[in-house]
Parts: sequence; structure tokens; C-alpha cells
Amino acid sequence: MSSAPFWPRKSPHFLQVRVAVRRSLDDLGYPEVVCVGLSGGADSLALCAALCAETRERETRVLALCIDHGLQEGSREVAETAAAQAQRWGAEAQVIPVHVAPDAADGMEAEARRVRYAAFARASQEAQPTNTARAAMAVQPAVFIAHTAEDQAETLLLSALRGHANTMTYETEIEGARIVRPLLQIRRANTQGACAELEVEAWQDPHNEREDFRRVAMRKQILPMLSEIIGGDAIAPLAAAGDDIAADEDFFATVISEYEKGGGKSIEKSEELDCNNLSALAQPVRKRIIARWLVAKDIFVSRAGLAAIDALCSAWSGQGGVAVGDAHAKNPDSRLEVVRDGGKLRLLRSNAP
Repeated sequence: MSSAPFWPRKSPHFLQVRVAVRRSLDDLGYPEVVCVGLSGGADSLALCAALCAETRERETRVLALCIDHGLQEGSREVAETAAAQAQRWGAEAQVIPVHVAPDAADGMEAEARRVRYAAFARASQEAQPTNTARAAMAVQPAVFIAHTAEDQAETLLLSALRGHANTMTYETEIEGARIVRPLLQIRRANTQGACAELEVEAWQDPHNEREDFRRVAMRKQILPMLSEIIGGDAIAPLAAAGDDIAADEDFFATVISEYEKGGGKSIEKSEELDCNNLSALAQPVRKRIIARWLVAKDIFVSRAGLAAIDALCSAWSGQGGVAVGDAHAKNPDSRLEVVRDGGKLRLLRSNAP
């Protein structure tokens, strides 16, 4: 028999979080194990608590993954405190130390994100079901992440300013981790309110005050200004637009999947792309396929470069190759191009004499 609930009978903010989590668990069929990224902040604490609440009467195990980035003094203690709280709610918990290179080419913020998701991937793979019969049929356990409507709005604006509107999807793969985001329509006021109802103190990340980080500047400067300009809440319409874009991306993913089935090989594993097949597709689909192909080859994708490569298929008039950069180039005199050769897009590397 289950012990008494750890949440108060009247907890409207926590209920909002639980309902969102319940939908996700229903979609997943209450698997044997689900993981949750737990930083100790209000969003992830509310998510972890909701998972524990919604699986109390089920056989689903909740595993909290608490990453210690080692970027701040006391970070290990923060991770251990979060892990201990998850265990009090009935979850299992791991504290996982990672190394973040401070001089990474993409910046510390992006590098921290990369190593965090890579750690999630390893931990979730190790958390596969222990039952032999179920393990044979199981997919990699999902890692629940506490991105909220505010995160969705920030992502949309930041990506639009880079020239390509992007957004967070409900489910995706990052660095090999299967990521689920059940709180994309939940406001931060609910996660903070849930923590207050649960009488748990959330960790305040000092990095969330650093306005030299673009996302923090967007949160503290731009979004409040937008709300003032429109005379209302800017988060809700931006998050709704983000959800629409995510739905569009799901549609494109379905179309691209059909394209792959027709070719009999995944885009990522293909050494070339057929220009005739690509030219028959709508430009938004064609560009996404080309971009996926390039990213799989560790090619840096720019808006201008992608347009020029697309023209090799859609507006072919004998033009030369398109120079691109890749992450593994060692020779400064090396030149890498995407060329059209025999009706195929191929990568060609040449060295200056």
C-alpha cells in the first residue's frame, strides 16, 4: 500500500504540472523507467515531483539525473541536495559529474548543454529495464526535461534572430538522448508555485542572472519590454507560435521519413543526394534534407550556404561548387565544397598547391 501523498490536498499549481506529466506518461504507456533531468531549480523540481506523484500507483521507476557541471563553487552540493530531495519523493537518483571546456568554440553555455545531454544519453541507456523479456522489446528510456512556455518563447525569439525560426518540440533526440518536454505549455509561475505548495526550496542558478548570456538577456530585458509594448503577456502568444512551428516540423519530419524510405537509406548515412529527387520536393522540405545531410557530415550550415547548395538542385545552370566548413578540417589550405556531379550532390575536398 502506498504511503500518504507528499503533496498537500489543495495544490493548484502542482496539479497543473501533474496533469501535463500525466498526459506524457499516458503517451509513453507508463514504461518501466523514466529519467528526469534534475538541476534543483523550480522547474525541474516540480517536474520530478509530478513524475513521482503520477507513478506512485504504477510500476514505473523514476530516475533523477543530477548533473554536476563543476562550473560553480558548491555545484556538487547543489546536485546532491537535488538528488536527496528526489529520493524523499520516492525516486532513484544519480549525481553525474561532467567536464565543461571553458574555451569551447561554441562558448561555455553551448558546451555545458552538449555535455549535459550526452550524460543524459549514457545514463538513460544504462537505465534500460532489468526484466530480460521487457528489455528485449524496450526502447531507450525517455529523459523528461522541464522546459516551460517561457523557454519556448525565448527559443523562438533567439532562433528567429539567427535567421531561422526554430522551437522546442515535445519529443526529440539530443546527443543520443531521447528527450521529452511535457511542460511546454506550463508557465514558470506554476512550477514556482508548485515548489511553494510542496514546501521545497528551489536552487537559484547564479548563471540565470548573467545577462551576458543571450537567453538570460532575452528573459530579463526583451520579453518584459515586449509585454510592455503590447500591453499584455508576450509569453503566451510566442509559446503558442512555437507550438505551431513544432507541429509544422513534425509534418516535415513525416515527409522526410517518406523520402528516406523511397531511397532505402537514411539521409545521415548517405554519401550523396540525388538532385532530381530533391528538385521534385517543395523547397522547405528540400532544404531540411540538405541541412540534415550536411550536419551528419559535421558541416557548418549557414543560411547563405544552404541557399546556394539548394540552387545546385533547383536552379542548376552549370555553376561551380559551394564552399563549406567542417569541424574536422586540420589543413588551413584545405577546401571543402558541395558539388553537383553526375546529378548528385557530393562533398569534394581539395588542397591548395
